[in-house]
Amino acid sequence: MKKIKVVELFAGVGGFRLGLEKNKQFEVVWSNQWEPASKAQHASDIYVNKFGSDGHSNEDIETVPTSKIPDHDLLCGGFPCQDYSVASTLKNSKGLIGKKGVLWWSIHRILSEKKNKPNLLLLENVDRLLVSPSNQRGRDFAVMLKSLDDLGYAVEWRVINAGEYGMPQRRRRVFFLGYLKDSKIYKELAKDTQENWILKTGVLAKGFKNSFEGEANTFSFDGDLVNVSNTFNKGGGKSLFKNSGVMINGEIYTCRTKAVYKGKKRVTLGDILEKGKVDEEFYIDKSSLPKWGYLKGSKKEKRVTSSGFEYNYAEGAMIFPDDLNKPSRTIITSEGGASPSRFRHVVKTQHGLRRLTPLELERLNMFPDNFTKHEGVSNSRRGFLMGNALVVGIVEKISSSILKKL
Repeated sequence: MKKIKVVELFAGVGGFRLGLEKNKQFEVVWSNQWEPASKAQHASDIYVNKFGSDGHSNEDIETVPTSKIPDHDLLCGGFPCQDYSVASTLKNSKGLIGKKGVLWWSIHRILSEKKNKPNLLLLENVDRLLVSPSNQRGRDFAVMLKSLDDLGYAVEWRVINAGEYGMPQRRRRVFFLGYLKDSKIYKELAKDTQENWILKTGVLAKGFKNSFEGEANTFSFDGDLVNVSNTFNKGGGKSLFKNSGVMINGEIYTCRTKAVYKGKKRVTLGDILEKGKVDEEFYIDKSSLPKWGYLKGSKKEKRVTSSGFEYNYAEGAMIFPDDLNKPSRTIITSEGGASPSRFRHVVKTQHGLRRLTPLELERLNMFPDNFTKHEGVSNSRRGFLMGNALVVGIVEKISSSILKKL
């Protein structure tokens, strides 16, 4: 059986690789992980420890020549959410130049310079990508779609909440797949209707059943990429992009869908907890409980800025401790710290209230137990790494769906 060769960018500790390689037909041939402004490269160290150093790059991707990246069938990565506007253009063959340090343009550069472009793209980002920035709702995603259209790709996307499909964490992320013109999946999409692809026949529809909820919208881009960047939905109050959609030949169909899950098992926060007593450092001292309660509670109070400006501040209460009978809230990068926090999880156990352990955070992302345990990597850092990671089960289901199409 022919292997599907994969390049994994912004690899972190290897969530995409874990999900893809659970299907043996996928093989990561090159990977890149670089933590800017950090002397310690913990994520890369863990990646090498688990997968080996062959074909792994721990360099700033912006400095890596495309010629050093091997040809591949699928490019994947969860890139940072940034400002994707086009900064300028050149009149020579280099074409469009994005803002320096914006890593989407590294993906664009690789795809544009590769003579043998990958047939498949699998990319992930936070769901606010579909509505940013605030003064041009949806522009950032429009820039990405337009640039992929120019490179010859059709794209489908969906905001997937892992917790709605039986997984242990309510983590909402937008996943989008690109299919190069004349590839098998592109041809199949071209023969189908965009609505049918989203709801029934597409790669994401096969992996994550959904139903139509409304707000369908169709449009095409006006002008070149610079024009899209400058004018798309300027002054628009709402994004034109809904949580599901397809683009082919520059034509976009997007609609709101809702998850349909008929699985027998839904994994909850309580299901993933370690049994028995954990290390003492994770238990909450009684003296800090009032601070935890205050931060988790509702507030209506006057606050003063450093410049002396007084304003009214309000926020609602959070569940405290967290509900063990539901999938967990989204874990974030500050999960691993010890101090009281509004957003860190707190669970009630027979041994007392405590924070989540790194192993439990790994389980919420469906990583193997103690995957991030590594010399020199603190518990707090392990929490940070899991806050940056993705739910491996999502990638595994997408990869299975891709294989069925191929």
